[in-house]
Amino acid sequence: MLPISDDNPTEITPFVTWLLIAMNVAAWLLIQGAGSMPVLEQSVIGFGTRPCELTAACGVEGYGWETVLTSMFMHGSWEHIIGNMLFLWVFGNNIEDSMGHIRFVVFYLLCGVVAGLAHVYSDPGSAIPAVGASGAISGVMGGYIVLYPRAHVRTWIPPFWLIRLPAFLVLAYWFAIQLFMGVATLGAEAGEQGGVAVWAHVGGFVAGLLLIRLFRKPRLVQAKRRGEQLPPDEVARLEW
Repeated sequence: MLPISDDNPTEITPFVTWLLIAMNVAAWLLIQGAGSMPVLEQSVIGFGTRPCELTAACGVEGYGWETVLTSMFMHGSWEHIIGNMLFLWVFGNNIEDSMGHIRFVVFYLLCGVVAGLAHVYSDPGSAIPAVGASGAISGVMGGYIVLYPRAHVRTWIPPFWLIRLPAFLVLAYWFAIQLFMGVATLGAEAGEQGGVAVWAHVGGFVAGLLLIRLFRKPRLVQAKRRGEQLPPDEVARLEW
């Protein structure tokens, strides 16, 4: 199921969500050569997270722990970045709206770091670099299911169906798939867990579930749930 949009309006202009999308697109075009070889391969190797490098389980050397952050802005294909940016737009603007700009930056990056560490822990001997914003975006989705489970998401079910579903159903279904795929890889040899870092998705989602109540601003969340439009001066005070 691919989310297209939601019916959850925002009070705050989602500057950070726009900025994160712009940074990912800029990295894809300027650093990764829009997917052209060998630039794409070099960027993935250079800026992706390789578990065995961080756990000293192999002789591979690179940028080290910094790649837990740099890998959040790298992608492996056009489909990869388009899908991630779509998920970020649909769910990110509402989470930014629930906590303000600065808190959202910290929340997003922290979920991404937890996701990266979950991936490293799940496959510590792998020399395959992992890239993508999906770990951090998984945290956004985890936060969304806590705050707005009853919001409706316009969802495309290939090849023809476009329907509105409760956010809880869409996100719980997505998480169940990630968890099932992750469990299926348990016991696999190092580097043989497939091409998707599903434990990063699981780790990011759980981080979002746990952290959202620390980062949210209750006044913003309550107003959204009640359909209340806040005065402009109160919005200006709360958005930072």
